[in-house]
Amino acid sequence: MRFEVLILGNSSATPMFERHPTAQIINFNEQIFLIDCGEGTQMQLHRYGVKSNKISHIFISHLHGDHYLGLVGLLSSMNLHGRYSDLHLYGPAPLIDIINLQLKHSETYLQYNLIFHATNPEKEELIFQNNTICVTSFPLKHRVPTTGFRFDEAQRSASLIREKIQHLNMPTVFFQQLKKGIDCVDLDGTVYKASELTKPAPAPRSYAFCSDTRAFESYVSSIQNVDLLYHESTFMHDMLPRAIETFHSTCLEAALIAKQVGAKKLLLGHYSARYRELTPLLQEAKLEFVNTELSSEGKWYNV
Repeated sequence: MRFEVLILGNSSATPMFERHPTAQIINFNEQIFLIDCGEGTQMQLHRYGVKSNKISHIFISHLHGDHYLGLVGLLSSMNLHGRYSDLHLYGPAPLIDIINLQLKHSETYLQYNLIFHATNPEKEELIFQNNTICVTSFPLKHRVPTTGFRFDEAQRSASLIREKIQHLNMPTVFFQQLKKGIDCVDLDGTVYKASELTKPAPAPRSYAFCSDTRAFESYVSSIQNVDLLYHESTFMHDMLPRAIETFHSTCLEAALIAKQVGAKKLLLGHYSARYRELTPLLQEAKLEFVNTELSSEGKWYNV
């Protein structure tokens, strides 16, 4: 089952060195989610072959321009492209006022339902769930109210061991029960044991997105044991005073957070425009957390 993250933008504050403001696509088994929507997101979607009208849910972390200024344009383009399906939008409460104001004065009338869900910057909350995935928001520590987002795959059913069942004269209606761990008995009294005819499903996978934030204890509990962690790493550690002043994190701090929460892999991002060459940021993070990678625009990352 596909669970991948596409980086559309990983620059902080301003576009620089062919890097774009923050935006990411999550593809979970062809359910398409967008996280943040900085300037240029539409062009990046087009560049990397993602159809915007396939996006079902958009998550905005906070109201600094490099994380949402591409949103109204994207919503308008979806309208022009003939979207009619519902679109769910999650973000800080004032976001809907910003959108409505711009749509009003441009006399733009959406043909689709834009369903807004205000996020809570004070506590962790489950904000979306279906049979296959759930999304949780959690507070970060930045200059304005900010939330991170965690995507957790639902527990999958066990799978049948084909070589064991192919020679059994077993009713096919038993298959789903066995996958759920339920033993079955046919009319002749033959017992089919789930433990003998199935193998456990893989462990559920998880992805966490930590946008602008100081590295802080407040969100550590929300990202425990995550498989893939994207954590902002705006500065190198020699710029720690600047990171503290602007409520950002250093590469070293991101690595320490990844180690503390037991993440399997760390992706760095939200790079300051002062860094053209990013290798030193990676080297610094690897001092504390070896399984670290630089996020690269246009690249898909498996969760």
